[in-house]
Order: sequence, then structure tokens, then C-alpha cells
Amino acid sequence: MSDSKSLATLLDTLPQVGELKWIGIRPGRGEAMEPLTRVGVYQGSGLEGDRYKGRSTSRRQVTLIQAEHLPVIASCSGHDSVAPEALRRNLVVSGINLLALKGKWFRVGEVLLEYTGPCDPCSKMESLLGPGGYNAMRGHGGITARVLEEGEIAVGDALWREPFAV
Repeated sequence: MSDSKSLATLLDTLPQVGELKWIGIRPGRGEAMEPLTRVGVYQGSGLEGDRYKGRSTSRRQVTLIQAEHLPVIASCSGHDSVAPEALRRNLVVSGINLLALKGKWFRVGEVLLEYTGPCDPCSKMESLLGPGGYNAMRGHGGITARVLEEGEIAVGDALWREPFAV
């Protein structure tokens, strides 16, 4: 008797629950990230105070990165550590593989999000992390998401996959 499962079953199995470790908004283009302990998240637009809020057609209403990737990015860019705000993502989470959310809906606290794609690094990483910063982030940039149900999120909230998706 074999205990092997189909690839579809394996891709659909995600019992882990993550935790929101850090929240940040980008008030304006090129401005420093503003760390928060809680924030309103709005359907069709994104995080209150973030420069991307209001771009209802954007697939990049919320950006997420795994806390576990910060030491990897630091190592690959020649730093002892990298602060979350240097990477310009809205949410830093731990305990769950964000790429496993591909094609899925998921919750952070009471907010329902939809995975919309990878969050590739931009050329700004060269100036923020130094030469090679762009390549240090490749494969570690996190994901983008669209807001489906609004609410408030706070550091310490759980992140989990919803059992259904479109």
C-alpha cells in the first residue's frame, strides 16, 4: 500500500498557520517606510496610508514577505541583518510558506486576501542593499495580494489559508 499523494493534493495541503510580525506603509514614492502595530485594510484598495491605496485595479494592493527570508537576503547582500522597512513590503509574516498560497485566498486576522503573484524586487534594492541587492532578493521578494474583505490587522495576528478559493 502506498501513502503517496497526487501533486494536486500536496499543493492543496497547507495546515500551517503563520503570524504577522511587522506592518509597514509607504506614505509616498521614495519616502521611508512607516512601521505600524495595526492598520485598516480596505477592499479593492489596500492599507490605509499606503501610497498604493486607492488603486483598485492593482494586483499589488498588499505586499508580503516571509521573515525567514530576511536573513537569507542579508547574507546574499553582504549584511549581518536587513530591517523589514529596507525591503519595502507591507507585511512580514513567519511560519508559513507564502508561495504555497499561489492561487489561494488567505486571511490575515479578519482580512481576506487573494494571492495575485510574486513580488519581484525592483532596482531600488541596489541603492538600499548595495551592489547586488537586486539579485540578493531574487526568489525571496515575497508575494502580492488583493483585498477581498476589509478589516483591521495587527502585529501578532494569524495568517492561514482559507479552505476555498475562486
